[in-house]
Amino acid sequence: MTLEGLLGSHKPFIPEIHDVRAHPGQKACAAHLRQILLGSELVETHVNCSKVQDPYSLRCMPQVHGAAREGMAFARRILEVEVNSATDNPLVFTETERIVSGGNFHGQPISLAMDVVAMALTQLSSISERRVEQLVNPSLSGLPAFLAKNSGLNSGFMIAQVTSAALVAESRVLSHPASVDSIPSSAGREDHVSMGMTAALKGRQVSDFTRSCLAIEVLCAAQALDFRLPVKPGKGALAAYELVRSKVPHMDRDRELHKDIEAVSNLIDSGALLPAVKSATA
Repeated sequence: MTLEGLLGSHKPFIPEIHDVRAHPGQKACAAHLRQILLGSELVETHVNCSKVQDPYSLRCMPQVHGAAREGMAFARRILEVEVNSATDNPLVFTETERIVSGGNFHGQPISLAMDVVAMALTQLSSISERRVEQLVNPSLSGLPAFLAKNSGLNSGFMIAQVTSAALVAESRVLSHPASVDSIPSSAGREDHVSMGMTAALKGRQVSDFTRSCLAIEVLCAAQALDFRLPVKPGKGALAAYELVRSKVPHMDRDRELHKDIEAVSNLIDSGALLPAVKSATA
């Protein structure tokens, strides 16, 4: 939606680019973008534009989103092993009639995985915030300042971008890894600990922040597409736009944005966006 609202190029997502740097996450993201953008009318309006390249936040979506995707896949794999494992101490092996003290309780795998979650999601929210800046900045977007029709009287999405920037800043602080830290306890018997709970709490907080950042981008992108009508974006982007507009109307003048952010956050949480896009691009 953002790419279409900013009249970005589709060329950075062609298969050849991603076949020569074949990270699975990158290839998957590029393929999804190609599918979502199929049938775009907007791309035809700027075939002969003077721009040489789009900013990284648009052009490098497969590379950045793909890296985050792979980080999350790593964490999921670790967690799936963990929830199907025995982590008690001591462990009782009935077949051999042995009771053995070991170290399966140690949370290092989880600690590292949750640190990766925080870092992967922070990069996702960080690049999202940069796209929001592209959308609200008239010198970059060619759209009304802060996506407001009367920017002298209305702030539009100015504070939404500030909110996103603040959430990204806090997420960066929370991305400092807990898994490399250790505070010995129990008279030196527990001399290397994982700090896994700290990593998990940070990961959950960053996840909440990232949801809000993505919701802000979705709102800004929908507003940008309003200004591009009646020319339509790709079928997948159009399906997402229409679903958002069924919950949140166009902003003609300033209103309480937290309600709009919450409405789109709920859409993200519900998973409703994905099937809407899939059905439009099947």
